Amino acid sequence: MSNDIRNPLTGLTILVVEDDYYQASDTGEVFERAGATVVGPFSSVAAAIGAIAQMPPDCAVIDVNLGRGPEFDLARELKTRGIPTVFVSGYQAAMIPGDLQPFVHLEKPVERSTLIRVVRETGMPGLRR
Repeated sequence: MSNDIRNPLTGLTILVVEDDYYQASDTGEVFERAGATVVGPFSSVAAAIGAIAQMPPDCAVIDVNLGRGPEFDLARELKTRGIPTVFVSGYQAAMIPGDLQPFVHLEKPVERSTLIRVVRETGMPGLRR
C-alpha cells in the first residue's frame, strides 16, 4: 500500500454507512480527497451487508443510529468478517455493547483530520494499535 502526506488513505477501501445524506456525502468526499476508494455511502444495514459481500472494505465507518435508534447488527457482521470498524455517532461510547467495545468510537461532530487519522490507523494493518 502506497501512502503519502497529501493522500494518507491511498490504497484503502472504506465502507461508509450513514443515514444523513449531507453527512454521508461529506464523509465520502473527505475520504476520496485523502486518496481512498469509498464504498457507499449506504443508509441501511441491508445495503451495506450486500456491498461487503461483493467488495470487502479495508475499514468501515458507520453510524450507530440509521434512523431507528441504536443498531449493532451491521457492526457485529463486520466484526465476524474481520473488518476494522470505526463508529462515528452522536451517541456516547457507553452506548456501545461490550462485545463491540474494541471498535474505535468517535463522537459527532468529528474534525476531518481526526477522522482521516483514525481511519488510517484502523484500516492499515501496519498502523493498527
